[in-house]
Amino acid sequence: MYSCKNTQEDFVIEDSEPYKPIVDYGFHFDQFNVHFDTIDRQDTFEKILKKQNLNGKKASEILKIIKDSFPTSVGYKRPYVCLRSKDKYNKLQYLIYQPNRIDYYLVDLTDSVIGFKKSRPLTFKVRTVAGELTGPLTKTLRELKIDPTLSGKLTKVFAWSIDFFKSKKGDKFALSFTERYINDTIYDGVDSLRAAFFEYKGEKIYAFPFIQERGGKVDYYNDQGKALKNFFLKAPLKFVHITSKFSKNRFHPVQLKWKPHKGTDYAAPTGTPIMTTAAGVVEQAGYTAGNGNFVKVKHDKTYATQYLHMSRILVRRGQRVKQGEVIGKVGSTGLASGPHVCYRFWKNGVQVDALRLKLPNSQVMESRNLPRFKEQIRPLKRALDSVAEIKFSN
Repeated sequence: MYSCKNTQEDFVIEDSEPYKPIVDYGFHFDQFNVHFDTIDRQDTFEKILKKQNLNGKKASEILKIIKDSFPTSVGYKRPYVCLRSKDKYNKLQYLIYQPNRIDYYLVDLTDSVIGFKKSRPLTFKVRTVAGELTGPLTKTLRELKIDPTLSGKLTKVFAWSIDFFKSKKGDKFALSFTERYINDTIYDGVDSLRAAFFEYKGEKIYAFPFIQERGGKVDYYNDQGKALKNFFLKAPLKFVHITSKFSKNRFHPVQLKWKPHKGTDYAAPTGTPIMTTAAGVVEQAGYTAGNGNFVKVKHDKTYATQYLHMSRILVRRGQRVKQGEVIGKVGSTGLASGPHVCYRFWKNGVQVDALRLKLPNSQVMESRNLPRFKEQIRPLKRALDSVAEIKFSN
């Protein structure tokens, strides 16, 4: 009970950075002997209490009293603060444990033992910006002083509409999003994407979140109410580049002869996750001399996709997979001159060029929801267009 839990949350004090209190706990620190520390791997609440001149019996009694108001475990490298009396006894008066940036737990030992949780108020501020790509999206966002983690959200939302491998420097975009602030002053990251557009191949592609049914999930639609999510993803990898396209006659770099290349090669470091571009059932998973480790997924009666040269296969034949599920890792097995995935696409049993094929879209929004959607996005679209006009009018 009350053990150390090693989690993957972002709120971690790194070894190289000195610990500073991230929250105003409501105390005047100059009235106490203050000890700042972080949770060690083997720490428990009981061990922390014992370090504060409390014997095992007293520490156990405190834990019994606070068990209903405190978490059962502490997180590795999470901060805690001990406030001790400024006298010769140096007695622990308050113990504060902070598992994240919003919440903290406090044990009051000044009279009877009391334990409780407090949360700081969050405020949300809307920010709408326009810009143009100067390189990778993450780099561009950082230059605009936008949390670069927003790039993951954007690439996910536009994954069915934009092939970011083909994005170019100078492509314009506008974003409207909310940012979280703690106590109205401490920045705590991007909370949600309200609206966005990217100019892609001369077309302005909008994205607006919308829930069609009460209790339903959020999906993204363009300004005409058409769902952005398509049957197929644009590519099986993230943030890589095309090295060879579908061709009737290409010089094979390993066999050193001209022959058809019935796929698209995406280069990436060995071990990069490979995603299935649509939901389906694994039809084949194995090895051949030419393909190396490969997986073929059957999506329906019409479409199938294949992924070659894997370093590892992570699915088995007959397994049902979801769109975007990782099915293997990039490698250079078989006839490959370097780490990449050769992505092949079948339509009605014939291999075709996935980059030129007009792929099926998901269903358009139900007509009865369209008026509500149009009303909801009107101010959002106006805000995007206005900030873009101001940005690019010069």
